[in-house]
Amino acid sequence: MPSARRFLAHRKGVLVRLALWSLAESGQAFLVGYAVARSVDEGFLANDPGRGLLWLGAALVGVLFGAPVVRGVFAQLAGVTEPLRDGLVRRAVDRSMDRAARGGPGGTDRAAVSRLTNQVEIARDSFAGLVLTLRSFVFTAVGALLGLLSLHPALLVVVLPPLAAGLALFLVTLRPMAAAQRRALAADEALGDHAAHARVALRDLTACGTGPGAERRGADLVAEAAAAARTLAGWAAVRTASLGVAGHLPVLALLLAVEWLRGRGVSAGALLGAFTYLVQSLLPALHTLMTALGAAGSRLLVVLDRILGQEQEQEQEQEQEQEQAGTREQVREPGPAPSSASPPAAAAFAAHTAVVPAVDLRAVTLSYGVRAEPVLDALDLRVAPGEHLAVVGPSGIGKSTLTRLVAGTLAPSRGEVCVAGRVVTGRPAAELAALRVLVPQEAYVFSGTVGDNLAYLRTDASRSELDTAVEAFGLRPLVDRLGGLDGTVRPAELSPGERQLLALVRAHLSPAPLLLLDEATCHLDPAAEARAEENLARRPGTLLVVAHRLSSAVRADRTLVLDGVRAECGTHEELLSRSPLYRELTGHWRTGPSRRP
Repeated sequence: MPSARRFLAHRKGVLVRLALWSLAESGQAFLVGYAVARSVDEGFLANDPGRGLLWLGAALVGVLFGAPVVRGVFAQLAGVTEPLRDGLVRRAVDRSMDRAARGGPGGTDRAAVSRLTNQVEIARDSFAGLVLTLRSFVFTAVGALLGLLSLHPALLVVVLPPLAAGLALFLVTLRPMAAAQRRALAADEALGDHAAHARVALRDLTACGTGPGAERRGADLVAEAAAAARTLAGWAAVRTASLGVAGHLPVLALLLAVEWLRGRGVSAGALLGAFTYLVQSLLPALHTLMTALGAAGSRLLVVLDRILGQEQEQEQEQEQEQEQAGTREQVREPGPAPSSASPPAAAAFAAHTAVVPAVDLRAVTLSYGVRAEPVLDALDLRVAPGEHLAVVGPSGIGKSTLTRLVAGTLAPSRGEVCVAGRVVTGRPAAELAALRVLVPQEAYVFSGTVGDNLAYLRTDASRSELDTAVEAFGLRPLVDRLGGLDGTVRPAELSPGERQLLALVRAHLSPAPLLLLDEATCHLDPAAEARAEENLARRPGTLLVVAHRLSSAVRADRTLVLDGVRAECGTHEELLSRSPLYRELTGHWRTGPSRRP
């Protein structure tokens, strides 16, 4: 409100000129009804048709005078709406630049283009529509009501109460209906997000046994959306009733009160003039006002919240950052050293504080959109060289996002991601390839020989090294079927699991010190998955696995559990005692009907 007052205070000259043109509109509204009444009483009913036609001519002049009035109004309207648009553009640019400056490379505002184009234009058009309709209603109502008063005060007694009642009922619905619209929109968005996440996560929901929970959540969201829609429909019905009361009841009241009005000296011309005021001036202006406030007003409030609300949002983010300084997700400290069965990882744990971490996330936050909830929120994570880390959690919680951040293919909104002591954000692809290998769910193989596919990341690998890797991963039957290392690979003729095995052997041979598996074993059976992960864990370097099955977490040195609230990291035994989500996932994995040894 203070901003609105300051904006209007700087445009007093434009507002005064706009008010003068609007006074002319009041005069026009007054003249039309008054001329009709006089044409009847002083002209046609008084047997003086010439005088009656003269008054009708005056009414016609009033109607024709509306064109220059509208032109003058629109000329002054630009002096109010265009500065508003310019101010919103400046505000949107300032907020976007400030966000980018505070957030670093990943802190860019991806909604800025929408605010600078579509949303600003919506705000300008909605504001112009509101100014036009509010101004028109106020000055038209003043002219019409003065006209009714001049014809006979009793006309106001009949017309004004239902008119005021309908308008008051409409105004009462504005705030609750806006709140109902926001709730309905939020419920609809939440239901759409849940459906989208569930659709792409059917495999994970089945594997982790969390399908019933997702189904219950979906049912709750459907119920919330239905309740919000019913509330919105109820307020829409009230608004429709208010329009009916204000738009039709005054005419009905005037018809029913004709005998009472005639008994108090209201002439036939005054009655006809009153009907003219209602039908030609008051009711159209009122209908336009209600429509504009209900549609353009809601759009304007939403858009202004999107644009001007960025300042408050950023202040809240800064406050949250300060609050989270002491309560941030602390997963830097590794758990107890693993058993002697994993010498490289054990040595890494022992020297954790003395060496450069293989992976180091410092207060990393990632949001897909300016106003979206963070997928990862102020996450701290340190992975020691040689460590085997598994990442688990429900689908859509941020596991794949985490691997993309570590791989350097996705920039964080805030925070820093380092691999082997180097910041990966913005690093050239050739340098990233030397630091890490990322194997996604859908493995890529290309047309060529088997040997070329396996040695793609290490072109100097000898045939004996290729053969050793093939044997270790159980890939010999596939290689023999294709014609040996010199056989031809036709990707379309391979199953998803066969393509994954080729990609895993290729990653195993890579000299990169960090290997990232984003559910890269999802098409393998449990035995083949265990064999592949064990070979990859024995490979020199660090292994980070987004687990498809909980058995991957049991095999890992440590496991990171993402649940959307706070991250937990530790050994299998530690997480069983600390993390309810991990206990739930482990319970489903151990007792689920689809589990195989």
